[in-house]
Amino acid sequence: MLAVWLLVLVLGTAYLAHRRTAPLPALAIVAVYLLVMGAYSHAPGWLMVVFWLLWLAVAVPLALPELRRKHFTAPLFAWFQKVLPPMSATEKDAIEAGTVWWDGELFSGRPDWDKLLAYPKAKLTAEEQAFIDGPTEELCAMVSEWEIGQRMDLPPEAWAHIKQHGFFALIIPKEYGGKGFSAYAHSQVAMKLATRSGDLASTVMVPNSLGPAELLLHYGTEEQRNHYLPRLARGDDIPCFALTGPLAGSDAGAMPDSGVICKGQWNGEEVIGLRLNWEKRYITLGPVATLLGVAFKAYDPDHLLGDKEELGISLALIPTDTQGVEIGRRHLPLGAAFMNGPNSGKDVFVPLEYLIGGPEYLGKGWMMLMNCLSVGRSISLPAVGTGAAKYTSLVTGQYSQVREQFNVPLSAFEGIQEALARIGGNAWLMDSARILTANAVDLGEKPSVLSAILKYHLTERGRECITHAMDVHGGKGIIMGPSNYLGRSWQGAPIFITVEGANILSRNLMIFGQGAIRCHPYVLKEMALANREDRDQALLEFDDLLMQHIGFAVSNAASTLILSLSLGMLGKVPGDRISRPYFRALNRLSAAFAMLADLSMMLLGGELKRRERLSARLGDVLSHLYLASAALKRYHDQDYPEHVRPLLHWAMEESLGKAETAIDNLLSNFPNRFLGSALRVLVFPFGRRHQGTDDHLDAQVAAIIGRNAGDPALEELLEGCFRPTSTDDPVGALQHALNLLQEVQPLQKKLHKAVKAGQVRETPGQSEIETAVAAGVLTVDEGEQLQRAETARRVVIDVDDFSKEELLPSEGKVR
Repeated sequence: MLAVWLLVLVLGTAYLAHRRTAPLPALAIVAVYLLVMGAYSHAPGWLMVVFWLLWLAVAVPLALPELRRKHFTAPLFAWFQKVLPPMSATEKDAIEAGTVWWDGELFSGRPDWDKLLAYPKAKLTAEEQAFIDGPTEELCAMVSEWEIGQRMDLPPEAWAHIKQHGFFALIIPKEYGGKGFSAYAHSQVAMKLATRSGDLASTVMVPNSLGPAELLLHYGTEEQRNHYLPRLARGDDIPCFALTGPLAGSDAGAMPDSGVICKGQWNGEEVIGLRLNWEKRYITLGPVATLLGVAFKAYDPDHLLGDKEELGISLALIPTDTQGVEIGRRHLPLGAAFMNGPNSGKDVFVPLEYLIGGPEYLGKGWMMLMNCLSVGRSISLPAVGTGAAKYTSLVTGQYSQVREQFNVPLSAFEGIQEALARIGGNAWLMDSARILTANAVDLGEKPSVLSAILKYHLTERGRECITHAMDVHGGKGIIMGPSNYLGRSWQGAPIFITVEGANILSRNLMIFGQGAIRCHPYVLKEMALANREDRDQALLEFDDLLMQHIGFAVSNAASTLILSLSLGMLGKVPGDRISRPYFRALNRLSAAFAMLADLSMMLLGGELKRRERLSARLGDVLSHLYLASAALKRYHDQDYPEHVRPLLHWAMEESLGKAETAIDNLLSNFPNRFLGSALRVLVFPFGRRHQGTDDHLDAQVAAIIGRNAGDPALEELLEGCFRPTSTDDPVGALQHALNLLQEVQPLQKKLHKAVKAGQVRETPGQSEIETAVAAGVLTVDEGEQLQRAETARRVVIDVDDFSKEELLPSEGKVR
């Protein structure tokens, strides 16, 4: 009987904390229960003394705030100030960059789903849709991956089309001659181009993400905007931006590039300006750029502008024909053809007006970059990764139907279905996250943490899709030539993993490292108080925050227990019968994540920055919760369509399974192993609930990408993908072969039945079809129809070969 009283005490107290009941009413309820328990439970006196002491340990600090501040908060505040790790200016700018959006809700442990679902659905305007259906579709049709690789450049007509139709001006407002498109439209354009050519997508997307136009829009002077933005919109200037150098990649703060404040001659007059020296590499569009944005560290040794000598990272905009600028040579990133190369400057003197934003923004370059990068990383590379997933869904779904082994299509084999499911399921999940995040940007957000999540997970999953596609295609995928529609995607996949923050850095340092401070409801505020000079007032504010933080942590621990024991059934969630269980699962895992994040930061403090694998696992949990949120939001926005349910199930089981795996691995490697084991009981009292997708679900998703054009689930999966129709195009030939083979399926069955019955026997020098026609099993017309389909099949499965002469360097090297 006593055990029942104790269980009710523990669960009742946890429920009060889960409901976030105000502290004093909750203490009063517990006190009444303890009085009743002491009178009727026959509990030992010593046990009741223990419970009352615990009650007092909580009640006294809450009831006597002056005593709490003196004996608890003040020593803790002093310790916090002492152990708080030093933060460089670049780290501070990175953490404070951008805005907090749905990531903050996930960090709260109690996401407000009604808030997420109330955000408007992402939509294109008529003008944006017309641009995608017109100029974008036309640009895709102009290029061939093989021909781009042979010439190592886009064809001249593609460059002309890009300039004529303003592809470099998607984000430039109309008043400056640009398109003024939404972030969602920008993402749709980049994704469609990526489904045709990575080189084409790279060429267009860089000027529209991190580049002079974005920086000018946010920080440029009115004079700079009026001069440069119309030129960029017309294509009179081609921009590039130079940040990375040989000695400073991920650690941009270590860049040796310098700009010294000095006097010099400019247009015949002596002016105060900058003498720049820099060396950069990996700069996209650098070889053809006419306008160069460059990042450097500014110095004022002669105090021409003030007392400070080291002014910090700054950004300048320099025409590439300026004396001392060296630019034009090319890198070959894994043989990709998009323009990329090094540049440098030796004693390049420019006036202060060349600073982006003018002298007012001298030394504020890292802040400027971080704010702009958070937007660009939300759009461009996620669009490329999603494009890869959609494209591989298109070609691999079709190829697995066209190619046969053992007289059955490849798609009939379960091993192939596993790969097809990973491709198709990833495509829908990635697209959901891409749409949601682009829409957040259109709502005014600058989602710095979410941009890191998208950049990492969507490029990694894009690479995974390409890998699975290569495995399914086998020899077809590895023999380079005009008919290989996968090989160059395979070659280029690591490029998008590496650029704009290497993925290994994004996962291990950025997602949780930045998110833990930026998205947590209290940590950033507490850190700000630690550096305040008015200590008495700071202590009062710290005390208030601390009480809220403790209540937040206790509540999340209690919610983890209550939601785990109840399987998330407590509380109302939105959705239909399909999605409601997933909302509940996310509530449970969000509470567990918030609790584990708090505990990890409390136990490790600044050391967590060096425990990268723990940080990465916490980041993985946050990432998969966000991806799952995006899938549910998309399903809701589409009004719960039945044809999408297999894709939703796959996306949710994939995300929840990987989130639980990350938590499981975190607990197995928790710094305090005893605490890790105890937390496992709290988080997984009945074991893990989600193990990932199963064979039946994989088979359902695999079947979708093998269906005929026009199927609603397939069409949604492939929405925005360029789909050539010409049989001269290898992808168009694939669709043509599939159409013909599906038309002759009854004839194939008729032929196979006749062969099996012995009516058609193998005849030397004749094909089965010819023998069947001769035997009267097939009519002449039926034979010709079957032969056309088989010829189309051979066009698809055949690979290229070359003569020795064609491979000679003088004839042009095959890449």
